[in-house]
Amino acid sequence: MTDQDEPGARGWFGGVFDRGGAATDDAAWLQAMLDAEAGLARALERAGLAPAGSGEAVTAAARAGDFDIGELGELAALTGNPVPVLARALARRVPQAAAGAVHRGATSQDIVDTAAMLLARRVIDVVLADLERAAEATAGLADAHRSTMMIGRTLLQQAVPITFGLVAAGWLTSLDEARQGLAVVRSQRLAVQFGGAAGTLASLGNDSPRVAALFAEDLGLALPVLPWHTDRLRIIDLAAALARVTAALGKVARDVTLLAQSEVAEVSEGRGEPSPRDNSVSPRRGGSSAMPHKHNPVAAIAILGCTKQAPGLLATLVACAEQEHQRAAGAWHAEWEPLTALLRLTGSAASWAADLMSGLVVDASRMAANLAATKDLPLAEHVASLLAGVLGAAQAHDLVAEAGQRAVSAGLPLRDVLLAVPKLESRLASAGITPEQIESALEPAGYLGAADAFVTAALSAHAAHQGEDYG
Repeated sequence: MTDQDEPGARGWFGGVFDRGGAATDDAAWLQAMLDAEAGLARALERAGLAPAGSGEAVTAAARAGDFDIGELGELAALTGNPVPVLARALARRVPQAAAGAVHRGATSQDIVDTAAMLLARRVIDVVLADLERAAEATAGLADAHRSTMMIGRTLLQQAVPITFGLVAAGWLTSLDEARQGLAVVRSQRLAVQFGGAAGTLASLGNDSPRVAALFAEDLGLALPVLPWHTDRLRIIDLAAALARVTAALGKVARDVTLLAQSEVAEVSEGRGEPSPRDNSVSPRRGGSSAMPHKHNPVAAIAILGCTKQAPGLLATLVACAEQEHQRAAGAWHAEWEPLTALLRLTGSAASWAADLMSGLVVDASRMAANLAATKDLPLAEHVASLLAGVLGAAQAHDLVAEAGQRAVSAGLPLRDVLLAVPKLESRLASAGITPEQIESALEPAGYLGAADAFVTAALSAHAAHQGEDYG
């Protein structure tokens, strides 16, 4: 077990905002920087610019657990970033013959940016796995509930009948598209950084292109056309892909919080995963410190707590892209914490989402009851379309609107007003509209449009995505 796995190691808010396996803490950053240094040493050796065994020696010494993170952090203040002191500390830990392979040709930004790419790749792999779990569970919900009718809601008001399967299909499509975007960034936009002092790699002379290529190959990162010290589009692309994931997850979580309201109660969260300590499930998952009866949608709330921070972090990273000449004075430094936070929060939200969707409880009977409680009003559009062919669109709209107002005022179902109010009944009869036609138009199952076809399309697209390589 790592220190980060120990209870309480992630801090007061870590259980909410640092959930799951996406490590972004100081130790993860340090290891990524050491991995970058070790990869460079191996590349230099392969290029014939470092003695045999140098790469292996540096790699053996590049273990984060052997370094004092606190001390390195304190000394980093002397140079404005932690790489110079880290490189010196690493060089002291290898045999003298291999020391020259440490940090040769690189500048501090080469190591930090390459480490950021390595860290991002590791986080993305965890996020993609959690998103796959969430998407698979969501696909199951879409298929199982393709015929489960409920009231659709627009502008937070009751609209027309839909199915919960269609709701889940919408979530699924968004999750799959977010996964695709993140996978594209992983495969195409995570690149090694290696430019030396001012982007020329002058210290390595004619060997520089070969070393750069070997460096990228060794770490499994893309080889950019040229160093990107002050071209921050890769960071923006990464941040935007992460923000797209949080947007998709935030939509799902917001819907769940609304559908789980006591007055709606159409879905609820499961009671949670087993405790890592004793394999039991806490009966207090979703509980309140003051109200014993509460069962709050904790996972959905936690997702929203993560995702609502993402837009500001993305905006900061976009603002940081304006960088001077060949090295930024502050804007590059300003990226580190918001990028780390965005990686951490996306990882946490994805972990929560896998839990949420795997345990989401759907109350089909409550959905049916809430739909019935609308007293036919959501079918007004269907009735108006039936009448429009006989009365004309405007007159049909006005007639049904009048009936709806009467129904609301009297607390009656729309059908009772349409079929029992003499004035309206006579107008329908004169138009040749029978009571049976009105009854049919007020049947929710007959006004679901292409809902089932859309669910099928979403599931088919999801199945196709499952054959793609997200790694």
